[in-house]
Amino acid sequence: MPPAKPPHDANPESSRVLAVLVGVQLPGVTEADHASDLAELGRLVHTLGFEVAATITQRRDSLAAGAVLGEGKLRELAALTGGRGDVPSGAPEVKTKARARWAEAGRDGGAEVDDDDDDDDDRDAGGSDARDGSDGPLRPTVVVVDHEISPSQARNLERATGARVLDRTGVIVDIFHRHARSREARLEVEIARLNYVAPRMRESSGGKERQRGKGAGEAAIELDRRKIRDRIAELREQLAAIQKEQENRRQARHDQLRVALVGYTNAGKSSLMRALTGSQVLVEDKLFATLDTTVRALQPETKPRVLVSDTVGFIKKLPHDLVASFRSTLAEALEASLLLYVVDAADPAHAAQLEVTRQVLREIGADAVPSRLILNKADRLDEPARAALLRAYASDGPMIVSAQDPADVARVRSEVLAFFEASMVEEKLLVPYAKQGLLGEVYENARVVAEEYDEIGTHLTVRGLPAAVARLRRAFEG
Repeated sequence: MPPAKPPHDANPESSRVLAVLVGVQLPGVTEADHASDLAELGRLVHTLGFEVAATITQRRDSLAAGAVLGEGKLRELAALTGGRGDVPSGAPEVKTKARARWAEAGRDGGAEVDDDDDDDDDRDAGGSDARDGSDGPLRPTVVVVDHEISPSQARNLERATGARVLDRTGVIVDIFHRHARSREARLEVEIARLNYVAPRMRESSGGKERQRGKGAGEAAIELDRRKIRDRIAELREQLAAIQKEQENRRQARHDQLRVALVGYTNAGKSSLMRALTGSQVLVEDKLFATLDTTVRALQPETKPRVLVSDTVGFIKKLPHDLVASFRSTLAEALEASLLLYVVDAADPAHAAQLEVTRQVLREIGADAVPSRLILNKADRLDEPARAALLRAYASDGPMIVSAQDPADVARVRSEVLAFFEASMVEEKLLVPYAKQGLLGEVYENARVVAEEYDEIGTHLTVRGLPAAVARLRRAFEG
């Protein structure tokens, strides 16, 4: 008996989701920057699991108020997705059971019915078919715009293309929503997601009957939005409680030596974190693979020990709601003693990416924290490229390293320890025998250089940060 044929859906091609990227080159944006933005958008789309099928670009003074693109480019885009290529005038017809009965009665009575409107609503409700016929080529079903667009622009694009429309902000919010792991990160992302969704509810494809017109439908919209506002308030309360616990933990680490890795997403922060601390943090070649702040001790461990934290990555046009939501996470950078700016030196847009990192840190006031510049992924650079980087960043005293090279990681570790060593002071402490139980705190927060005993107690010569040594002295003298 011959084996049964697999169903049509078993074809791996049927599970592919194709997307078209749309970008408008605005005045003041160079060709190189525009190409870099679209390449980055492609990586974001890939992170969501979509495959980029085509890219539509246009040079304009501003985004078209109606549907982002001009008429010609809009038709070109619709030809790819199978849409109609224009935005119908007026609101689309609302399909209800009552209207369907009325239309049927009209047919029975000889009234003419415009089938084009029905076709338009079918596109609105479900989008264009993924295939041009049962055996035709797979069509893109998603349009991704490299700008933040209004709900009406998104809706008009959907009606013109018959495809689902996402803007850059929506893509980033969706990625954050998928990758959040800790409770704090999930709450922060959910707040940002709800803030993004609320003004777009009228434009959603579901619930059309009550989302158009006046009266009860309009009241239902406001009810839904009020529910979202209430939910956001509830999430903020939960987040505040978690952030209070996080603040207490940070206060407990206040006198400790703290280093924060900061930088653009996918610059190699997690790889460097793993190499410096020996921790098993997630390392993946995807944008925003990790969102949660991880704190681990520098290895081999030192006395006093050095704590290293890996913060959330940055990106161009990072939505303000996400910056605000992750402000507590970024507090690790604000309260660190030293920042390591990690840059993907092999990326042609490394200079712009570093500027984005610096700009976000300026917004939270972390630009005053001492820092070192780490030009990562040196294994992908040749000697002329390394020399050019050293010249370009000469004023920053950069270190060109590869997180995969143990010798380079050792150099970074030595640089970190040298920074803290320069700020340490050496003092003598007397630990009375009655307070010998506090000796553990000394070894935890300072390095013991010498140790002597007499009839009074233990005389220690220690090196540590001034604040930590002063706190220890108060503990023994009190």
